[in-house]
Amino acid sequence: MTILKKEKKGNLTIYTVGKDFDDAKMEKKMNKLLKRDDIKDIIDHDADVFTEEGKLLLRFRKNALTDTNTQKFYENIIQFAKNVSSNRGNATGSKNRSLWTNPKVMSNIFGYFDRWSPSQKIIFKKLSKKPAVDVRECRFNMDYPEKYKETIPLIKEVDELYKKLTPDQYANQYKKAKQTHFKIPGTSFTTVTTNVNYQTSVHTDKGDDDEGFGNLAVIEQGKYSGAETCFPQYGIGIDVRNGDILFMDVHQPHANLPMIKEDKDAIRLSIVCYLRKNVWLRTMNKTKKFYECHRKTMQSMRNVNSNGTRKKY
Repeated sequence: MTILKKEKKGNLTIYTVGKDFDDAKMEKKMNKLLKRDDIKDIIDHDADVFTEEGKLLLRFRKNALTDTNTQKFYENIIQFAKNVSSNRGNATGSKNRSLWTNPKVMSNIFGYFDRWSPSQKIIFKKLSKKPAVDVRECRFNMDYPEKYKETIPLIKEVDELYKKLTPDQYANQYKKAKQTHFKIPGTSFTTVTTNVNYQTSVHTDKGDDDEGFGNLAVIEQGKYSGAETCFPQYGIGIDVRNGDILFMDVHQPHANLPMIKEDKDAIRLSIVCYLRKNVWLRTMNKTKKFYECHRKTMQSMRNVNSNGTRKKY
């Protein structure tokens, strides 16, 4: 990390940093996994970091989330979060020459999304039906509504901290969230991604609100080291641990360092809450009646097999 300025305000450290290398070199590092030697400095204390242009890169606060809501979230989401998926190809370091592969990782979404699952596409084709809008309620919400409800208090905590710590970006995003019923109730978010023990390669986030700011919370079980969230162009990493909150510019290249388990069953559950741009664009200003009708239609299609017949229970 090239520190241009460092200032202390009580327990908060404010950094102004410069890039360690230019954009051309950064481009060559995209979609690759980081090693510890790639990162000069790890931040493990309350900090604000700005670029030399004066742009906010990140705000990090230790122990910002309550234990009660954190534990409640974990207990209700962890079994779902451990499901293996192949939807993170661009963040897994999976580029192999001219081909992309999608390794199986424990990365999942809930809330609302703007792409259909493969099984849904098959059912639509079999039924010769197309939903009124290309937005879906995710499986976790639909299948486990009571568990979903128990995750919301922590998501609201993240939302409140978002409003407090990055108010300008929050205001832009919340204005959009108010225009759609397809969102996490009482928040500026449409969607949540969970990752379990997943090392992301260098990437920028796609599909989220251009004017908003990213966030990351972590819930951990057992002992481990590593897994810090890093901005390689600035040579900086942030050690986000249980109950911490990180707000960051996810449109800057970022990635995780390897996770080193000290306990064989150690778990690092990372949580990212965001507003999906296309969820908002496709549903903005739709009425509550439209939302309920669309949701009812999708619920009925859920009870159809991929061959077009009704499921028997």
